[in-house]
This record gives sequence, structure tokens and C-alpha cells, in this order.
Amino acid sequence: MRKHQQHSPAERASYAARVRQGALAAGLLVAVAACGNGHNSSGTTPSGTTSTSASESSSAPTTSSSTSASASHSATVVPPASTTSKATTAAPASCVDRAYNAMTNAQRVGQLFMTSVTSTGLTTSESQAITTGKTGSVFLQGHTTEGATAVKAVTAKVRTLASPVRGVSLGMFVSTDQEGGQVQVLNGPGFSTIPSAVTQGTWSTSTLQSNAATWGRQLAAAGVDMNLAPVADTVPPNQVTVNAPIGKLDREYGTNPSTVASHSTAFLRGMLQAKVVPTIKHFPGLGRASGNTDFTAGVTDSVTTTTDPYLQPFRAGIQAGTPFVMVSSAIYTRIDPHNQAAFSPAVIRTLLRGKLGFKGAVISDDLGNAVAVADRTPGQRAVDFVAAGGDVVLTVKPSDISPMTSAVLSRMTASSSFRADVADSVHRVLTAKHNAGVLTCS
Repeated sequence: MRKHQQHSPAERASYAARVRQGALAAGLLVAVAACGNGHNSSGTTPSGTTSTSASESSSAPTTSSSTSASASHSATVVPPASTTSKATTAAPASCVDRAYNAMTNAQRVGQLFMTSVTSTGLTTSESQAITTGKTGSVFLQGHTTEGATAVKAVTAKVRTLASPVRGVSLGMFVSTDQEGGQVQVLNGPGFSTIPSAVTQGTWSTSTLQSNAATWGRQLAAAGVDMNLAPVADTVPPNQVTVNAPIGKLDREYGTNPSTVASHSTAFLRGMLQAKVVPTIKHFPGLGRASGNTDFTAGVTDSVTTTTDPYLQPFRAGIQAGTPFVMVSSAIYTRIDPHNQAAFSPAVIRTLLRGKLGFKGAVISDDLGNAVAVADRTPGQRAVDFVAAGGDVVLTVKPSDISPMTSAVLSRMTASSSFRADVADSVHRVLTAKHNAGVLTCS
């Protein structure tokens, strides 16, 4: 602002009356108008200003300066800037942040767990695990032939148990294993009989994607919005008959990474087309593992590396937009010889998130009954999985939910870095739910 012109004492004495009666007022009007024209009229913020997205921090407000000065010098008084600028307000929080901020710690931790529900009906213990653990997702287990109508009744009841969060609509993911062949949980009227992945791998990718979309729509009609499929593991031709988790069950789309990549991705795209959340598994691959982690301890893959060509199907699935990747419970000695993949930062953080660039949610294979993880207590499994970079703990034992959630909450009070891990994981899960329409904000 310009300073007012100064006068000598004699001049002030000579013109005192006029100064008091009007001249000084006119000078003030001109001066204030000049100050008004000094405001930034571009509507832009200073070049050194950076912005923080709402998904990164709901507590970081952004400011806006919308006042523009008159282009001409008017002979009118310009009001002070504080009355012409819009009030500074915080940027609206994203739906994910709104949900996160409205949740208790117990509700946040609950989002990191998937417990099992019997596909033919919800038991008391299953119901209690969901409500007391504020569990965010469920897995329908146990083959049924009762059909889609019966399954719909189960899923509808399950959804009423979701822990309410103020100001948002937050539901649960309801998942199952609907791969095909020997691994198809839901059967009967309303569900196609899905052939094995070995057969699916002989189809064109367009046919497979179309059929997978049909199977996905059948799941959605029954209230299932997440499928723990497709399998992206490649079994070498000479190991098909001896590979327990994949080859012996006809779960592979082919015996080379290229075929597995094209067909697992086609299945994935079909599910996405039907608005069902797919999950590629079992990273970084069980096709060359020595045993089935469900029934065997110390299952080891001594071949797979961080640059292995057998990672191609997982890379393709990530590029196709899979929201979830399931990590295996085998040990990969050439990546991390000391930890099962589910508990390995080298596998999850460095390889999956770092090298392959996966930004979505990581889910475990079963950490309940699996013999491969029996060397840790349930609570240790949950804590170690999240600390390694995992997001959703899958356990088929409802009785595990209480000790697992308690262990995570306890570790949060003792470790700021672990609290940050939990916050990151909850945001990834909520983002997946928002993208799938399971989380909505009015």
C-alpha cells in the first residue's frame, strides 16, 4: 500500500479545516482503492504451494483465494479483503477418508480380517466372530448344491451383521472359491458347472472372458461380490502329476507362463465385467512348490526368483487391474529363505508392491488351519502378516478372530510404525470396497 503524502506544519495549519472536512477522506479513498488493486487477480495459488489429496490425509486442508480486484480504478471504496474473499475451508474428505475417520480402532482392525461362514447356513459361532470382531469380510466355505436362492438367503443374513459406521454405508465383502473343476464351492440351480482351469485353458481368451462374466453374474445374483480366483500359478509340464496344490487338482490354465497369463487375465476380466472382485493367487506361485501348504509344514520353492518368468501371470493380472492378490504360505528360498511368503516383507513389499508395482490389497491364504503356518500363534500370524505389508487376514477358523484382532490392537499401542501399517492397510481395503460399491457416501 502507498504511504499518504506528508505536508509541512504551515500547510497543515492553512488547510486544516478542509482536510478534516473532506480532502483527507478523498485521499484515503484513493489510497484504499490502490491497495485493492494490489490483490492477485489471476485466481491461482502461489507457485510454491503443494496440495495433498484427500485420500492421503483427511486432516490436510487446502485453501482457495478467489478475490480479484477491479480492472479499473473506481471512485468507490473497496471493502477490506477479508469481506471479499471466500472463507478458507478444508477440502472435502474422500469417501474412504470419511469412513476411516468415523471408525473406531476396533472397526478399522476388523476391516483387515476375513472369517469363514458355512455356505449352507450361518452358525452362532460364525455370527459372533463377525459381530465381536467387527469383521470386514467373510468367506463362504463348504461345498453346497442347494443353489443360488439358498446361498442368497445366507449372504443376506451375513450382510446384516456389518458393523455400522456413522455417516457412510460400509458393507462386507462376501467371497468364495469359484474357480471351477474340483474347486467350486457353490453349485446347484443358478450356478453353472464350471470346468477345471485345465479345460478353460484350451478355450480362446474371448470365450473364457465371456463365460467368466456369466459365472460372475451368477455369484452376484447370489449375493457374492468377491471371488478368490483365478489361479495364476504355472506348473511345469514335468511336475503336473506331482504338484500337490495345483497340478494334481487341475487348477492350472497351462504349463507355461504365457498361457497362464492370458487365460487367468481373461477370467479376471470376466469377473470384473460382472462387477465381482477377483483375486489372483497364490503369489509368487505354487506351481513349483514341494507340497500343499494346507496340509504340509515347511513347503518350499527353491526355484522362483524376483526376476522369474513364472511371475508373468501375476504381472499381467496386476496390469489388468486386479483389486486383490493372494500371497502364498510357502517359503521361497531364493527370495526370503527365513519366512513364509505371507510373513515376508521381501515378497510383499519389495517384490509385489515394489518391483511389480501392485497398489491394491494383499490377502493371505488361510492362516487358520493351514499347517504351513502352525509355527506361529494365531495372534503372531496376524501381526506378522500386516507388518510384512499384508492387508486382509483370511482364516477359516472363526475362533481365531478374537486372538488375532486383539494381537493387532495390542501391537498398535506399542508401535507407531505398526499403527501406520494398519492405517495403510485399512485405506487399501476401504478403497477396494469403495471401488466395488461396498462403501458409499451420501
